[in-house]
Amino acid sequence: MAEDLIRYDILAQEALRGVVRKVLNEVAKTGLPGEHHFFISFVTTAPGVRISQRLLDQYKNEMTIVLQNQYWDLKTSDTGFEVGLSFDGQPEILVVPYSAIKGFFDPSVQFGLQFDVTDENGESQEDLEDLPASQLAADNGDKLESMDSDEDAGEEKGDEEEGENVVSLDSFRKKP
Repeated sequence: MAEDLIRYDILAQEALRGVVRKVLNEVAKTGLPGEHHFFISFVTTAPGVRISQRLLDQYKNEMTIVLQNQYWDLKTSDTGFEVGLSFDGQPEILVVPYSAIKGFFDPSVQFGLQFDVTDENGESQEDLEDLPASQLAADNGDKLESMDSDEDAGEEKGDEEEGENVVSLDSFRKKP
């Protein structure tokens, strides 16, 4: 087989990251429509990621955040997004380049994307299923509400307990 000098794999990844960018841009402007919400996994050591040292110590390689009811100040740019979330009752601002995103999933419509990511050393990160559950994080249910979306303010988390919600993305993947 001939060598792929065009690098279709990279072009396809960039195009699919554009889907994530467009969706987050729209949500930043108008809020989450209907039942849509997102699980976003990213490599914490990727270039351009800015999270607190406390979170970096807890999630050394990768973390997954949930944008649903309790996020605030979602801002997007051509290269990434910034969002406020609460972890263990402490507000945090996360800055995540689109190039650091490893997975994007909207469980309301069973839509998901996976990406290849390299860390700050240029090394490719392992697949999500190879990570222990302790490396995944999510919005922990603290009562901080979105200031960008009035429709989210009245919603409740349901029967979820307070504390860390760990979600395995394997259950959402389509079976071959």
